[in-house]
Amino acid sequence: MRRLLWLVPLGLASCMVGPDYERPAVEAHEEWRDGLKGSTSLADVPWWNLYKDEALVAMIKGALEANPDVLIAMERVTEARARAGFVRADLYPRLDAAGSAGAHKVSEEVLDAPTARDPKFQHYEIHGALSWELDLWGRIRRGVEAEEAQVLAAEEGRKSIVVAVVGEVARVYFEMRDLDARAELARATVVSRQAYVELAEVRFRGGVTSELDWRQAQSELARTKSILADTEREGREKENELSILLGRNPGARPRGLAVDAMPLPPAVPAGLPSQLLERRPDIRAAEQLLVSANARIGEAKALMYPQLSLTVVGGWQSTDASNFLTSSASFWDMIGGLTAPIWDWGKNRSRVEENESRARQAVIQYQAVIRQAFREVEDALSAIRRSAEKRAALDDRVAAQRQVLVLAEERYRGGISPYLEVLDAQRALFDSELDRTATIGDQLTSVVRLYRALGGGWTPPEPADGNK
Repeated sequence: MRRLLWLVPLGLASCMVGPDYERPAVEAHEEWRDGLKGSTSLADVPWWNLYKDEALVAMIKGALEANPDVLIAMERVTEARARAGFVRADLYPRLDAAGSAGAHKVSEEVLDAPTARDPKFQHYEIHGALSWELDLWGRIRRGVEAEEAQVLAAEEGRKSIVVAVVGEVARVYFEMRDLDARAELARATVVSRQAYVELAEVRFRGGVTSELDWRQAQSELARTKSILADTEREGREKENELSILLGRNPGARPRGLAVDAMPLPPAVPAGLPSQLLERRPDIRAAEQLLVSANARIGEAKALMYPQLSLTVVGGWQSTDASNFLTSSASFWDMIGGLTAPIWDWGKNRSRVEENESRARQAVIQYQAVIRQAFREVEDALSAIRRSAEKRAALDDRVAAQRQVLVLAEERYRGGISPYLEVLDAQRALFDSELDRTATIGDQLTSVVRLYRALGGGWTPPEPADGNK
């Protein structure tokens, strides 16, 4: 046994076949088209500082505790770790124990007569078996490398799910608050339209105007009520969507700040494009999958070389239970085995080619994920800038339409213009107010898109006293 101990360092220090991992070259531009120059990134700002809305922060915390996608992602990490432990165990010797006891009878025709052996006898045996495959070519170590990369990929996948869930909760919450604002605006407009209907009816009954003005006012009131009904329905649907993201049954959700009271960052620095490779978890996950696929090539190549294994068996065996564990009943075997592939009709070569192809696919996927990340950041930056420009234009439009309505009402009451002029002004103002509210929601969700595209995640704040 001692003579074979030298095989231990041999098995642990032998070479590994197959290519070592090298990160593929990635083409990254130096600056964003619509971003501020510099290395500071909006993703460095925590959610509770970016949006000071306690209701939103509480929902995000709740989602990360109960969202089914987050919970499944956590289990995938556990599964990957268990799989890596399963493969890593093959690096070390395995010890098994076995025992048996029984009665036997052999044919008297096959007994050796001079020994006068009893054809009926009992047999007792207990032994231990130590077996170990020496990882001469790194097959097992490449397998461990591949599985450990899978663990890291699963962990990055979990972080990617966290980023996605945080972003989705914020997006749906802002859309819900946007619908709340539009519904409130529609309800106020219904009250205003009802007053116009009553005024038009009084003027019609008094013979001041025709029935046409009254009916037009009724039609506009009905249109506004229809818009209110649709808005309230969409608001309920957003509440239900948010409930599912929180891992809860559909129902009412608490509100925080009004949509026009939400703070927006005065500037939205995106950082350098190259930072995305280290920040975004989906990119890091794609790279770990590439590392795993690269290691699989070496694992497959190692099967083309001889495999050396060592087996040691020792124990006791006897036909008499009374002297079962005596020294004379002991036995041991020590066996070294060498297996080398000679001709397998190209099976091992095909396995290597299969894994090489998978590695090339992983490279393509890795590069595609990076390009998609660049696109998402560029789109989000463009959306933020254009929504800000649109909001400024709609602010001017709403202010102008309010003045148009005031003038139209004065002309109508003075008998200078028909009610149709007032009706057109009412419609234009209502529509522009709805557009302005929707644009504020677009601004908020655009910032969410950028935060998510930059890989901003969720790191719980430290307690005030600094204790964990």
